Amino acid sequence: MVGAGPNGVAQGAGQTQQHAISVDDSFQERRLLTFKHGDTFAVFNHAGDALQHEGGAQGIFYRDTRHLSHFQLTVDGVRPMLLSATLRDDNATLTCDLTNPDLPIPDSNETLEHDLIHIRRSRFLWNAACMERTVTRNFDRHSRRVKIEFAFAADFADVFEVRGAHRAHRGELDEPQVGNDYIKFSYLGLDQTRRETVVRFDPPPTRLSGARADFVFDLAPGASYSLFVEIACAAPWPHPSRRAYFVALRDRRRALRTASSRAAAISSSEESFNETVRRSVSDLNMLMTDTPEGPYPYAGVPWFSAAFGRDALITALQTLWLDPSIAGGVLGHLAATQATQFDPAADAEPGKILHEARYGEMAALGEVPFRRYYGAIDSTPLFIMLAGAFLDRTGDLATVLRLWPNIEAALDWMTRYGDRDGDGFIEYGRRAADGLINQGWKDSHDSIFHADGAAARGPIAVVEVQAYAYAAWRAAERIMHRAGETQRASGYGAQAEALRRRFDDAFFDEKLGSYVLALDGDKRPCRVRASNAGHALFAGIAYPERATTVARTLTGGDFFGGWGVRTLATTEARYNPMSYHNGSVWPHDNALIAAGFGRYGFRDEAAKVFEGMFAALGYIELRRLPELFCGFSRKRAQGPTSYPVACSPQAWAAATPLSMVQSCIGLEFDPDEMQITFRNPVLPSFVNDLVLCGLAIKDGSVDVALRRSGRRVLVEVLARRGPVRVVTIN
Repeated sequence: MVGAGPNGVAQGAGQTQQHAISVDDSFQERRLLTFKHGDTFAVFNHAGDALQHEGGAQGIFYRDTRHLSHFQLTVDGVRPMLLSATLRDDNATLTCDLTNPDLPIPDSNETLEHDLIHIRRSRFLWNAACMERTVTRNFDRHSRRVKIEFAFAADFADVFEVRGAHRAHRGELDEPQVGNDYIKFSYLGLDQTRRETVVRFDPPPTRLSGARADFVFDLAPGASYSLFVEIACAAPWPHPSRRAYFVALRDRRRALRTASSRAAAISSSEESFNETVRRSVSDLNMLMTDTPEGPYPYAGVPWFSAAFGRDALITALQTLWLDPSIAGGVLGHLAATQATQFDPAADAEPGKILHEARYGEMAALGEVPFRRYYGAIDSTPLFIMLAGAFLDRTGDLATVLRLWPNIEAALDWMTRYGDRDGDGFIEYGRRAADGLINQGWKDSHDSIFHADGAAARGPIAVVEVQAYAYAAWRAAERIMHRAGETQRASGYGAQAEALRRRFDDAFFDEKLGSYVLALDGDKRPCRVRASNAGHALFAGIAYPERATTVARTLTGGDFFGGWGVRTLATTEARYNPMSYHNGSVWPHDNALIAAGFGRYGFRDEAAKVFEGMFAALGYIELRRLPELFCGFSRKRAQGPTSYPVACSPQAWAAATPLSMVQSCIGLEFDPDEMQITFRNPVLPSFVNDLVLCGLAIKDGSVDVALRRSGRRVLVEVLARRGPVRVVTIN
């Protein structure tokens, strides 16, 4: 992930300027629309245009390269007026409705009055292509000659260039090739890879050049004219046509329905909550990318449309109760990309799990270190943690045992390389000069510090990673128990218990009422109250009495500002509600904290966090939780303050409402007993009833309804398929 630097430049922790994200442009000001399919994503304005002169992230991107940097529709040389822009609930299509302004009629003194010509642009992404249908209709009482123009350009900028990096040298951009109905743009990168974009039209344009296509046609009163545009970023280049457009649209919608059908369905009598759930599920399905090992959620659009280890692992944990296939795909893909040798330039060590993978020119040339980068200290224990949770949820021992060599290599990394000084804690410190300095989830340069604000020097042991390591040892213990390896299981359990005792001694601070943020390279504690402490509850390392104290601290006014738990208490030296990690509110962080509250029985506290997030959603476009928002306190009749370059959608933010449902209702699974348990369920204040359909366990499933009855929540089985038991514990 990438954070806000000290000079108004968003940048990853310790990253040099070439890795920066420029923040001279705000996503909020431009109100850009983003959508994705596979390795392709696109960013357009509400008119459906990508305007190169406005800068920023607009355009169509494929595998970390911008394949179309400018794409604009005009009518008679003038920008049409925007009526509306609508993204379907399932993210399948973007529809932009436009109309003409007052236009002079050529060779006359007349004017075509506004709102007589309607233009509807409908588009979607499918198989590395953007497909558009433009329908122009005449609502005038007279026949009219209409001229629709498309202007386009392709700069083949690397995504890191678009983010603000400056390159001394670039490859060779060829002159566009112009055919009867197509233009081909081509670029030979310094990595000797040729990247091409083909823009095709049906019917052929009236006039076509390397930068523009003009369509001139006559429309009788009430008549319409349809044209199709396909922007293809990878061969083969199919010819656009009415049939090809609608066949691809059908396939796109079918794929989304198939993805949705794998998961349990959530509904209630509260329509705004139902909209939130639909948006979360749709965004997750859009961010999902098929890999040879299964579905994998890319982190977010626009800057993180790539495979990130940490993000995918946490997203899989958040959605495990709903759709275990996501966890299966994530585990398989990260096992396939696990490091097997030392590579200091990539911060790689044997057994370490991937942080980030990129396919662009700059990554291939080593201009950025992220071609396959392992500079995350938490991905490896989270990988083991997810494997154990997947087994608990599904009972699929065969899959987990196939992954056991990877799990064992990850465990070996924890003790051999993760613990740099042999003190039993996992520390990080970059091997490469241009790698990330801070390698936990708060990886901005200023996120790990002492009480006086002084930056901590490494190697650094952050609090949440020790908690994940504890959960990893416990996961290995459970896996080996299930495999009948009781002696090995006992050894892993002993490792976990020893870590728990060391952790409590070194990290808990009575005066703070919380765990310290980290231990620096001299083993001095960073006595800072940060949201990271809530992850100790999530992972289960906290002793019960500590959990009570931490829960009280995190829900106090210094942390909880009404929308959620801030990343940093307001009393800390570096607190800034507009910072990336030092006072902002991150939905996924709140989801893990709420899960920790639920784990220790603090259901009301989990519901409080959920209620804050849900209140924020009422002010956010599309009811889509962004990557983060500012940590200003909630005020009456005002929404949360947006962070200028927050990614939206973001996978672990999209999964947050779904995760919080489980945290509140205490949902647990026992596949061996074919039992689903609701432990001390609580419904947040905005929901009086909740229906879960297709809640699956092994080859059975149930539909259940949860209803508020006074201070209790009643659970009713609506339908049962297979020998599934449903138990409520109050």
